Amino acid sequence: MTLISITPESHGVAIDIKYATMDNFTGKPIYARPGCYLLDEANILLKRAIDMAQVQGWHLLIFDAFRPSEAQFKMWAHTPDPNFLADPNLGSPHSRGVAIDLTLVDTKSGEILDMGTSFDSFSPQSFHGNMEISKKAQENRYFLLGLMTAAGWDCYLKEWWHYQLFDSYSYDVLSDDVLETPMMD
Repeated sequence: MTLISITPESHGVAIDIKYATMDNFTGKPIYARPGCYLLDEANILLKRAIDMAQVQGWHLLIFDAFRPSEAQFKMWAHTPDPNFLADPNLGSPHSRGVAIDLTLVDTKSGEILDMGTSFDSFSPQSFHGNMEISKKAQENRYFLLGLMTAAGWDCYLKEWWHYQLFDSYSYDVLSDDVLETPMMD
């Protein structure tokens, strides 16, 4: 299986791979280098979402996509919480190259839309449909949810930022060695 590289130049998206930085739930980088990849089936749906967002005056900001299985094991060792992380022994949709974490950015202002919590906020406030966040944040989540589901993605109800293919668990788990340039140490 070939992973397709997603870049600002190739896809017209913004990319901030959080797991290559200290700005994630572990407080330290998981990836040695940032990379954004998807399998072709997911890339097709991403392109559809990009086009649909553009019509609305938005562009996408991607936080994570393909996650090597080695990274999933590191995350699980830090926080073994099945509400927010897939057990690496079973495999994650991210480790299959068919999941993406993202948000919306207003193209005119460059502002990230308020979603009520930050990316990777492992709390009930991150759940789709949470009524304890502001009305504007709820509305923005509905925009993202509507856009992504209309583009053909399935959502994960406990993370407003996470979308995956409907049949994500039918794909093989992939490790860092499938990449020409590894993301892990």
